[in-house]
Amino acid sequence: MSFLIGPMRKHINGHKELTAHNEILSLPKLEKVYIPITMGNAKIEVKVKENDSVKVGDVVALRNDHFYVPVFASVSGKVLGIEKRMGSNLKPADHLVIENDGQYTKAEGLSTLSLEEASAEKIIDFMKEKGLVGCGGAGFPTYVKYNTDKCETLIINAVECEPYITSDAQGMGLNKDLFHLGVKAMFKASKAKKCMVGIKVSKKDLIPVLQDLFKDDKGIEVCPVPDVYPMGWERTLVYELIHKRYDRLPIEVNCIVSNATTAIMLGEAMTSGMPIVEKIVTVSGDAIKEPHNVRCRVGTPFSALVEACGGYTSETVSLIAGGPMMGTSVIKDEVVVASSTNALTILAYKPVESLKCLRCGQCVEHCPSGLEPVNISNALKANDVDRLEKLRPMDCIECGMCTYICPSKIEVTENVRKAKRLMALRVKK
Repeated sequence: MSFLIGPMRKHINGHKELTAHNEILSLPKLEKVYIPITMGNAKIEVKVKENDSVKVGDVVALRNDHFYVPVFASVSGKVLGIEKRMGSNLKPADHLVIENDGQYTKAEGLSTLSLEEASAEKIIDFMKEKGLVGCGGAGFPTYVKYNTDKCETLIINAVECEPYITSDAQGMGLNKDLFHLGVKAMFKASKAKKCMVGIKVSKKDLIPVLQDLFKDDKGIEVCPVPDVYPMGWERTLVYELIHKRYDRLPIEVNCIVSNATTAIMLGEAMTSGMPIVEKIVTVSGDAIKEPHNVRCRVGTPFSALVEACGGYTSETVSLIAGGPMMGTSVIKDEVVVASSTNALTILAYKPVESLKCLRCGQCVEHCPSGLEPVNISNALKANDVDRLEKLRPMDCIECGMCTYICPSKIEVTENVRKAKRLMALRVKK
């Protein structure tokens, strides 16, 4: 990273007002849910068979390679089999189909956990058995982060910097006690000296609520941060709060970063024993009739969320799993809510005509990774792989800032994605 860097961040219109103060909708009973049982190239062992009866919280599949991640039934009912459906990665993926009996009968023997009685190790094991994953969109197994003795600062990421998304904020406001419990449990599990809850300074209604929530908790501080993008990226947030940079992972500077909704889910599991079977998902954008946060079961098709929010307002729309900056475009609304899903953004499709690069350098100045997106694009066009290697496209987090900031409306981020794929193919060879 060069020392000649620009702001590396920017305030952008968040459009949060579309959902921030609306009621959270609850879906009517779905006839079927489709539980994703594909995790990249990992082998998933299915634990149930066709016609088996399952209850909410039953383990229906298990990943057990270098990561341990159980998959749970989100409804009670009958297993109908395995079906290929479009995944958010635009590839057909296996989904376990469960016919919903509408009873939502809970599995027997779901374990809970007392914060006062649990050791750090026991909390980490609990995270593992409950299949707790990052709920900010990444879905990384949470317990893995906490298997360390090097943490000095725990950072709870409540920033939610992506435009349109308000599921974290509404979740914290609605589940204050669960958030409080989850953060304290994470703090204990981390063995850190201090805990910093990062939240945008613009969330003026929520900040005093959280400050009051943690006022008697030694070592936990609510820390308002600037309303800029991508403040929610852990590298940006870590630098803002402790003024240190790292190469790959926050633990290199003695930090663990966990998402706010992940803390809520931990609090829920400790209290009720229930793993992540239900999510609050933001459904927003300029092409959805009634933007809302929607409470839904894991395995709910996006089409059901769209219907609950009044349907599309445009014949041609862009569907994005996540936010418009870092989310993944999907071509069908048959994609389903996973345990890590936080939003569905629906935008009216508007063709954009790009101009030639003006060489203004805005993409370089605003890149939060300190990269040179315009030079990466040029090296890609020239098929100059040696030059690409020096420009480090693999360090790109695909935040979309370079495309957003470009006055020529060039799809800079997409060019960097192509460069990353080219470099990945070179490594495989």
